[in-house]
Amino acid sequence: MNRASILTIGDEILIGQTIDSNSAWIARELNKLGVNIGEILSVADEVQSIISGLERVRNDSDLVLITGGLGPTRDDITKHALISFFDDELKFNNHVFEHITAVLAKYGRQPSKGHEIQAYLPSKAELIQNSKGTAPGMVFNLEGTTFVSMPGVPYEMKSIMMDGVLPMIEKSKRDK
Repeated sequence: MNRASILTIGDEILIGQTIDSNSAWIARELNKLGVNIGEILSVADEVQSIISGLERVRNDSDLVLITGGLGPTRDDITKHALISFFDDELKFNNHVFEHITAVLAKYGRQPSKGHEIQAYLPSKAELIQNSKGTAPGMVFNLEGTTFVSMPGVPYEMKSIMMDGVLPMIEKSKRDK
């Protein structure tokens, strides 16, 4: 993995409500590993915008890192764009639902309908455990490009990067 793109998803970034600190952090970490960033792209919380963004960055990258749109709220639609892009389907993941339930139990909360929906994940995705939240990271491979989708919450994204993504990149570099 030598050339990467970062795709951030969220209306809150596009309207200036949230500053995209994720891309800066990811770029610094990838640079340490000798991975060049070819593009950083932000798109709206719309399925077609996400798909268009994925199409745009996939041809110039062997790694695409995606942040945002994976939580339990109504505007978290990244999974729907991913199943369309990868010609996949959502399937209930019991292990993920148990993790969500355990995380919420620490705070004396029960899973909501949104949390239950959050446990429906693309069947083709390899999952990366999220030790800091409820939405797992998801890894897809398509025609030589690896796509990793992560939550947009910075501390959750960083945890998934440190625990799963950066070791995966280091391993791919060693294996070459």
